[in-house]
Amino acid sequence: MEIITSKKAGFCFGVEKAVDTAFSSCKDYVEKGIPVYTYGELIHNEEVTKRLAESGVGIINSPSELPGGKCAVIIRSHGISRDEYEKLKSGDNIIIDATCPFVSHIHKLADENSRDGVVIIIGSPDHPEVLGTKGWCNSEPFIVSDEEDIKKLPVLNDKKITVVGQTTFSLQKFQYLVELLQKKYYNINVCKTICNATEERQQETAEIAGQVDAMIVIGGKHSSNTQKLYDISRSKCKNTYYIQTLVDLETTSFESFSRVGITAGASTPNYIIKEVRERMSEMSFEEMLNSQEEVQIRTGSKVEGTVVSVKPDEIVVDIHYKSEGIITRNEYSSQPNLDLTTVVNVGDPITAKVIKTNDGEGQVVLSTRRIEAEKAYTKLEEAFNNGDVLTGKVIQVLSGGLSVQVDACRVFIPASLVSDNFERNLEKYLDQEVEFKLIECDIAGRKKRIIGDRKQVVSKKKAEAAKELFERIEVGQVVEGTVKNVTDFGAFIDLGGADGLLHISEMSWGRVESPKKIFKVGETVKCFIKDINGEKIALSLKFEDQNPWINAEEKYAKGTVVTGKIARMTDFGAFVVLEPGIDALLHVSQISNERVEKPADVYKIGDEVTAKVVDFKAADKKISLSVRALQNDDSEEEADEEAPAVEEETPAAVEETEEAPAAEETEETAEDAE
Repeated sequence: MEIITSKKAGFCFGVEKAVDTAFSSCKDYVEKGIPVYTYGELIHNEEVTKRLAESGVGIINSPSELPGGKCAVIIRSHGISRDEYEKLKSGDNIIIDATCPFVSHIHKLADENSRDGVVIIIGSPDHPEVLGTKGWCNSEPFIVSDEEDIKKLPVLNDKKITVVGQTTFSLQKFQYLVELLQKKYYNINVCKTICNATEERQQETAEIAGQVDAMIVIGGKHSSNTQKLYDISRSKCKNTYYIQTLVDLETTSFESFSRVGITAGASTPNYIIKEVRERMSEMSFEEMLNSQEEVQIRTGSKVEGTVVSVKPDEIVVDIHYKSEGIITRNEYSSQPNLDLTTVVNVGDPITAKVIKTNDGEGQVVLSTRRIEAEKAYTKLEEAFNNGDVLTGKVIQVLSGGLSVQVDACRVFIPASLVSDNFERNLEKYLDQEVEFKLIECDIAGRKKRIIGDRKQVVSKKKAEAAKELFERIEVGQVVEGTVKNVTDFGAFIDLGGADGLLHISEMSWGRVESPKKIFKVGETVKCFIKDINGEKIALSLKFEDQNPWINAEEKYAKGTVVTGKIARMTDFGAFVVLEPGIDALLHVSQISNERVEKPADVYKIGDEVTAKVVDFKAADKKISLSVRALQNDDSEEEADEEAPAVEEETPAAVEETEEAPAAEETEETAEDAE
């Protein structure tokens, strides 16, 4: 028998400090005739409690139980509430604080963060450590130990929320509950207070339990951290035994096991671990003396063998047993109709799991597929505990989400967790490789429940990309992006980390009727950043070097004859496009020498008009046109050619009437129309 002992088993730093403090203190004070008490059990271990009692140390559970007079009180490793501490300090009592430093740190966090916020404690509600932490809160905290407790929590969105955890709580469960809280509240600060020693011990226990045939967990009946070790071990190895001392060890239960693991809770003395290990070692020596050359097998055990025969649907393996082992196609691979002769050769070494010791014909039924599945489950559980990102292939699109293959296991990703945005069409993910994290990994029972979350991976990547983008961009910078969505008011451009809005007014120097006529989703656009306001990016295609107004004052100087097309009309005039980005106003009074009620009586949209520039305001980017002035010019030229050269004086009032109205007269009306 091979014995594997956890290196992290036994007293942790806090427990060892508390025990050493207690025994050294009781020796000093008992000899002086001063009564010594521990406030509650020093640690959750009956053997240690018994030894302290034999040394003259009593136990009290309330300050009122003190007999009076001068006493020495040892604060247990789990800590106590502030109120209890203050009551114990009264009088001549000597306080010996053996509170674990990690627990004291949690008390400080609870004290500080409960003054102007809410504290949520993740842990067992009746555990002394949790009760002590609760007593250091300045406002009533919430204690949660499972999903149902979280569902009962009130709305706290206007509060600052701090989450702490019982130091010996299951890390896996702590992470799961934290994720539920983060989905429920947005203003949450999580303090990882699971003791490092507890975390390391739990991880090592899971690793050992996955390698052995049986597991021994040593610790007190009331020890929370030992119970967690038992639960973790039991999920990996069904042959797990919970004992307190060597007396509880039924050695006959281990006679058929070849590998046995040993771990212990943080409150288990090293001498008890040593006793159990030595007893198991004695069994190993005795077993070695009585061992036979023939291999002994049992259902669920792993065997090493050599392939002696291969058929398309069956593999025969020599496992050094009285009969050979058989691996069927279904127990070798999940691939249907696989020809085993194409993947396995005679003479290949093979490791398999025993499914049946006798199939009715004297042969042993083996499975390699289940070993691969166990490895995959172990990989998934480790990824779940560590928060690792996994990659798998989408092999099936279900009504409620995606089925993803990871090695020999399947992970379900609910539709709501596929992306950070609602995905109407999940079919596009079929046969694609996707990254995700596990938010649930229950592999203990026959019905495995493994749930993935791609949303948080996508969100994190986007957040990182957005951070990188905002660090390198600035106003005025030319950028290139992909059109993500087009609306009536503009287009959203994906800049690789964040979206920028290209508003309809910034798409051209000219007038744009509809963005959907200009842009299509997926096309590439080069533009520049006009403004950055927090997380909002405003984009523009109106590059200054392409501004048509740069040389407009010279090109459209007063008196210049121009030609353009009517783009839109109002009752007071028509707007004529001289070139993209430059519109001019043809006032209704300047359309003809004859009276015109409204422009629509003479023109229609798209008509070409030739007129004379009668006013140009560079600062306001406004141009006034007159067809009437052009007609008058033509009439005067004809009159000059036909009439004798006699000057006629035109009354000033008439001249003013025939000139174009001043730009100031039309400015306000034109602005209203635009």
